[in-house]
Amino acid sequence: MKSTNNIKKVLLVLFTLSFCFFTLTGCGYKPTTHYAKKELSGKVFVKLFVDLKDPQNSVLIKDAMNQLLVHKLDSKLVYDEALADTIMNIKINSVSMTALQYDADGYNNLYRATVNINVKYNKKIEKTSRNFTVSGENDFSLGSSTTITDTKRYEAIKSASDDALDEVLSKIAIQSFKK
Repeated sequence: MKSTNNIKKVLLVLFTLSFCFFTLTGCGYKPTTHYAKKELSGKVFVKLFVDLKDPQNSVLIKDAMNQLLVHKLDSKLVYDEALADTIMNIKINSVSMTALQYDADGYNNLYRATVNINVKYNKKIEKTSRNFTVSGENDFSLGSSTTITDTKRYEAIKSASDDALDEVLSKIAIQSFKK
């Protein structure tokens, strides 16, 4: 009696695992990184257009994009535009700070940092160009202070930029279907 229950449990587990395996592979499921890797195959050069109002955050975004390309897409980055198969241009379109909440005395104590980043990439071999914009937000509090310090502003923009760059993989994957 006990052995038949064990056999039933084992068969149920095997059936469940095989069902999941065949469902995910049989339907052609592929993660977005698969399509993004195909779209950005070869060597990639990342070109940054530095925002003169905010050069520190512009460089930060390029570093974050390089990490995204290397760690999630296994891209080969090159530091010479002539060697690249794909040239990716990154530019901060806008950075804004919006007051969200005021305290009892009328001072701002909660802000939202919003960053819009333009990403354009050119594929040399196919002679195609793709362009899209991603945006990210970060809400932050000033605490007992009434002014935004450079450190708070930098951290808020960094966090909003990371949020925006999270969209890049899915946007590249979507672009791969457009011919």
